[in-house]
Amino acid sequence: MEARQNSLAKYINLGLPFIEARELQALCSICSPPSPFTLPLLQPRFAKLLQWPRDKLYVDFIATPMTPSPMTTKIDLSIVIPALREGPNLAILLPQLQDVLEKLKIKSEVLIVTRDADPETRAAAQRFGARVIEQVERGFGGAILSGFQAAVGKYIVTMDADLSHPPTFVRDLWLRRHRGEVVIASRYVPGGSAQMPPSRKVLSRILNGFFRRGLSLPVSDLSSNFRLYRADILRNLALAARDFNVLPEILIRVHAEGFKAEEVPFAYAPREHGSSNARVFKFGLAYLKTFGSMWKLRNSILSGDYDDRAYDSPIPLQRYWQRSRFKHVVELVRSEGPVLDVGCGSSRIIGALPPGSIALDVLIRKLRSSRRFPTPSVCASGFNLPFADGAFPCVVCSQVIEHVPKDSPIIDELCRVLAPGGRLVLGTPDYARWEWVWMEKLYGKVAPGAYADEHIAHYTRAELEDNMTRRGFKLEAVRYILRGELIMAFRKSPAS
Repeated sequence: MEARQNSLAKYINLGLPFIEARELQALCSICSPPSPFTLPLLQPRFAKLLQWPRDKLYVDFIATPMTPSPMTTKIDLSIVIPALREGPNLAILLPQLQDVLEKLKIKSEVLIVTRDADPETRAAAQRFGARVIEQVERGFGGAILSGFQAAVGKYIVTMDADLSHPPTFVRDLWLRRHRGEVVIASRYVPGGSAQMPPSRKVLSRILNGFFRRGLSLPVSDLSSNFRLYRADILRNLALAARDFNVLPEILIRVHAEGFKAEEVPFAYAPREHGSSNARVFKFGLAYLKTFGSMWKLRNSILSGDYDDRAYDSPIPLQRYWQRSRFKHVVELVRSEGPVLDVGCGSSRIIGALPPGSIALDVLIRKLRSSRRFPTPSVCASGFNLPFADGAFPCVVCSQVIEHVPKDSPIIDELCRVLAPGGRLVLGTPDYARWEWVWMEKLYGKVAPGAYADEHIAHYTRAELEDNMTRRGFKLEAVRYILRGELIMAFRKSPAS
C-alpha cells in the first residue's frame, strides 16, 4: 500500500481517435515492468521524451477506473427499466424491445427494476424473458441505482416503462455510442419535441434552462431518462439523489469528471396506460435541492472543465483573470518551440500551444475535459516528470507551485526537463503585493470553491528571482494581472 501511495499514477492520452484511446485496457500495474503491448505503443510518439520509472509505474485505464469482470465482457448492452405498476405497458414494450435488440445483433439483457408489492409488473417481465431486479432504496433514483449495480453490459440504456420512450430509438442511441460517454435522447435540441401538459412542459423548460445556465452545463435536456451510458463511468459515482433529481446529478458528476454528453433529437410522447409516478411540485423541489448541492461542485477547481469555463465566466473578475493569463502566457511562449505545460488543467492555453507540445496534469479529469484540443496530454505529477533531461525548449507552469510545499521537487523537475538555453514561464500569486492579498479574499467570496486547494506556498517576485538566479537562470520578462498574479519568464543558461 505504501509503495502504491508513493508512486504517482501516470496516464497518457495518445491523441488517437476517440474510440481507440478510450478502449485501451490496463497498461500495467505497480511494481511491474510495462507490458510488451504498452511500450511499442508509447515509444514512437515520445521516444526522446519519455523516461518512465519502470520499477514504479502505475498506468490505469485511459478513462476506465476499474477492470470489468469476465461476465461484463459477455454483454454488450444492458437495458434498465424502472417499473412500478406497469404490467400492461410492459406487455407491449418488451416484445418490441426484443425485436430491436435482435436486429442490432448484439448480446444484451433487459432489467426490470421493481418491488415485491408489484406482482403484475414482475409477472410481465418474467413472461418476456427480462431479468427482475429488486429495488433496494426508495424512489426513482433508488431504482436507477439498483439497475446500475445489477447491469453487466459494457453499455447501459435507461428508459421508461410507460411507452413514452419508443424501443426503436434504442438503435439511435446505440449507433451514437462512440460520440460521448453519455448519449441523451433530447427533447430540447433542434429536431426534438415534447407532447406534455402545458404546466409540466413549462416547469420542465424552466428547470432545464435553470440548470443549464446556472451550472454552465452544455446539455439542454437534463431531465430525460432515455439515455445510453458507457457503464464503467457510472461505477464509482457517489450519487446522493434518490428521486427524479438523480438524472441531473448523474450528468453533473459525469461532466465534472471530464466525460462528454452527446444529445440526439427525440420526439417525446405521453404515456399510454396508467398514471405517472412523478409529482410536478415534488419533482421541482427535488431539482432545486440538487442544484444547490451541485453548485459548489461545478464551481470547484476540482471540476474537470473549471479552467475552460472560467475563460467565459459570468463573473467579470474571473473572466478577466483567465483571459489575461491566456494572453500573457501565449505571448511569452511564442517562437520558443514545443512547450511542456505542467499543471495545464483544462485551460485554453493548451489549444494555443505549438506543434510538438505536451500538456500535463495530475488530474485525469482535467485532461478528459481538454480532449478537444489537438495537443497530446499526459497525466503525471510535477514531482516526477516522465521526460528525459532537457527534453523541451520551453516549459510552462502556471498557478501550480503555490499549491505544493516549497520543499517539493517541482521546481527542480521543471528545470531538469528544460533544454539548455530554453525558456521557463512561471506563474503564481505575488504575496508581497497587498493587491493580491485583498483580491484573494474578495475572489474567495465571489467564487467559493475556486480555492478548494489552499495556497500553501506564498511566493514573492524577489524570492523567485533569487531562487532562479542561483540556478543559473536569467530573468527576461515580468507580467502582472491586476498587480496580483505574477508571471515571470526565465532563460536557462546555455551551458547548463
